[in-house]
Amino acid sequence: MLFWVLGLLILCGFLWTRKGKLKIEDITDKYIFITGCDSGFGNLAARTFDKKGFHVIAACLTESGSTALKAETSERLCTVLLDVTNPENVKRTAQWVKNQVGQKGLWGLINNAGVPGVLAPTDWLTLEDYREPIEVNLFGLISVTLNMLPLVKKAQGRVINVSSVGGRLAIVGGGYTPSKYAVEGFNDSLRRDMKAFGVHVSCIEPGLFKTNLADPVKVIEKKLAIWEQLSPDIKQQYGEGYIEKSLDKLKGNKSYVNMDLSPVVECMDHALTSLFPKTHYAAGKDAKIFWIPLSHMPAALQDFLLLKQKAELANPKAV
Repeated sequence: MLFWVLGLLILCGFLWTRKGKLKIEDITDKYIFITGCDSGFGNLAARTFDKKGFHVIAACLTESGSTALKAETSERLCTVLLDVTNPENVKRTAQWVKNQVGQKGLWGLINNAGVPGVLAPTDWLTLEDYREPIEVNLFGLISVTLNMLPLVKKAQGRVINVSSVGGRLAIVGGGYTPSKYAVEGFNDSLRRDMKAFGVHVSCIEPGLFKTNLADPVKVIEKKLAIWEQLSPDIKQQYGEGYIEKSLDKLKGNKSYVNMDLSPVVECMDHALTSLFPKTHYAAGKDAKIFWIPLSHMPAALQDFLLLKQKAELANPKAV
């Protein structure tokens, strides 16, 4: 009996692996739209999928980003300037994309554009500090999706939302984490709503990667600017050396940072080309081994491990 059970498990494992490797055909006639292509994941994705033969429409925030990308890709790739927080800009872009793709529709929408905002303790922040990452990472993503969705439905294509392990664990204070938690919720409801239309919706949850988004110099600069505006009471509670101690902790966590961006693009590739795309993808060794498993653990264990990564306050009782 045990032999048969073991054999059945091996067969199921083989079939599951085989199922994940089955690919779509004729990618050369398919259009994909990617946001946030100036740098990082979006830039690498645009270059990678252009080489594979997709008709890539790459949305960049800046003219310089657009020019640099076009210089590295084929004539097949098109770029468009897009600010995802500008509703009129998004509507005009969607109409332009509709004219580009024609009756084929849009096979893939990759919502990649994002910003970290200010990453700092909650009691340092104002409502305005939360606004930018939520506007870009959440409302911008929703705006692009709603405007592009008719084209994706026409192609019975794919929607790929780039979230973060920060959408599974509140690793740091600021608007980034709430925005990514909300992206996870939007992704799940969209996935279920689109099932009847033959549209697959996937969510990618990258760990910590070395991109412009996670540039430690910029993170520290923003923290210092916020620090200068804090009340004397809060400065006394945290202590003058708090930012320096936080930086030392950050340096100690460099082993968590993935230098190679390709695992995220590989997840995008599978979500775009597999006959059976996954609903969720964890990208990066740290995400798979630490962050995602930790997100399933009891809150007490999460708090214990994450608080060990924070700098100690000078005098938290000075209230």
